[in-house]
Amino acid sequence: MQKTAQQIELEKLTKRITTRFHKACADYGLIADGDRILVGLSGGKDSLALVELLGKRQRIHVPRFSVVAAHVIVENIGYQSDTEYLKKFCEEQGVEFYVKTTSYDSPVHQFPDSPVPQQKNHCFLCSWYRRKALFDLAKELGCNKLALGHHKDDIVQTLLMNLVYQGAFATIPPSLKMEKFPMTLIRPLCLLTEEDLKRYAELRNYRKVPKLCPFETESSRADVKRLVNQLKQLNPNVLDSVWGAMENIKTGYLPDKVK
Repeated sequence: MQKTAQQIELEKLTKRITTRFHKACADYGLIADGDRILVGLSGGKDSLALVELLGKRQRIHVPRFSVVAAHVIVENIGYQSDTEYLKKFCEEQGVEFYVKTTSYDSPVHQFPDSPVPQQKNHCFLCSWYRRKALFDLAKELGCNKLALGHHKDDIVQTLLMNLVYQGAFATIPPSLKMEKFPMTLIRPLCLLTEEDLKRYAELRNYRKVPKLCPFETESSRADVKRLVNQLKQLNPNVLDSVWGAMENIKTGYLPDKVK
């Protein structure tokens, strides 16, 4: 029986995504024997793909590791998630699924390590409390690594945000060993583009989040994302160019001055 154009496209896309996923894991040493990895499963296309990729990878047995997934609900943020769908999806990938609930009161908040209340926006607080909930659950489940679904676009956008708003050439790394927790953050999708992940989610019929966060389009990241899309019109390979610049800085390479 002849394959449809959509089936052929999915096969090619799956091969490209899988190859880049394995390359990221190998190049940055993201997975090792004995790891127990907790995936932060938001319910979006990126985290769903991450659960699927890690679920398949754990069945290869070299290196031998295990994967569990968790969805964090922030009670006072007006979004909705289908936890039954997420549970079923994880079961299909051979991944245990957990739900953790947390909340925060207002943008003016007293952090545990701060002597005075601080004014923070909703995105910062939501991210902070989600991450804390994941750390707590990872410790409870005996996990030594926390996998997050950040892709290449996210990493480039974070670099530009730090340049524009903080005056720093810095971004989120593929692997980061935490100082205050016995935990390593890993980002196995770091070499994948959002465009590929979006199309993959469509072809694989991932179910969309029922109701997105109401603050999603109000953050600085949304502005920078629009900037990156504009830059892509000037140079379709801008993500690779910026990534190359980051690698050059990391290895201590600086190009010769233009004469």
